[in-house]
Amino acid sequence: MALTDNSDAAVCPSCGARHGNEEIAAALKTCPSCAHHYRMEPEERLNYLPDPGSFAEFSANLRSLNPIDLSGYEEKLSEAEARARMKDAVITGTCTIGGKPVILGLMSFNFMGGSMGSVVGEKVCRALLRGAEEKLPVIIYTTSGGARMQEGIFSLLQMAKTSSAAAELDRAGVPFFIVLCDPTTGGVTASFAMLADITLAEPGALIGFAGPRVIEGTIRQTLPEGFQRAEFQQEKGFVDIIARRGEQKRILSTLIDLHRAPECLREGAGTGA
Repeated sequence: MALTDNSDAAVCPSCGARHGNEEIAAALKTCPSCAHHYRMEPEERLNYLPDPGSFAEFSANLRSLNPIDLSGYEEKLSEAEARARMKDAVITGTCTIGGKPVILGLMSFNFMGGSMGSVVGEKVCRALLRGAEEKLPVIIYTTSGGARMQEGIFSLLQMAKTSSAAAELDRAGVPFFIVLCDPTTGGVTASFAMLADITLAEPGALIGFAGPRVIEGTIRQTLPEGFQRAEFQQEKGFVDIIARRGEQKRILSTLIDLHRAPECLREGAGTGA
């Protein structure tokens, strides 16, 4: 968010319009003029997405260790925890959306760039496996720069770990929905973030593996305008739905209904069991 001289106002990076921060917040942290979506933290999403008072966090006390004894890593974790007011880069819990019970995961880019280390991988796995066990749809909002390299190979292992848990959810026949937020890149994109039954994205979100500057430097070509943005990825088939924040709750509620097994197909129904 680009601030003007007035600390209570901001200049939209997309259209240049100036709006007060309270006005932007009332529009779910989007520009009232052009609907540019500013980055949003989990605490803010909990104010509009779950039914009021329904969110109950689990796996709340997990904290990262320093598995490769990297100098200064503990200090970085402490700083990130104080800044983001979270214990790591994702929170998970149960809630209802439109009266329907779900498991919800919300990532934070403000916590070390939303990087996926051992704790993020474990919490995502627990959410997916709990969904499989309790037959609850799983919804995860992603925003990440990728694997947390301060944890070395332990961070890269989370890609396989979360992908395996997503496969278990699929085998259980439980729907999995991902909402890609700005930015979703690196190892998160290369693992569970691309394994959902339906993939949504917020408008303008950067979605990819390597960043545009890395790609241009590698192939020595100029990339097309809007490369790796949500709209480009939808055109190429990587995203199913572009969903504005004001529409997300309704869309997710509808998707849950559409993926709910008919009564006649549920275990034991109509079979005399």
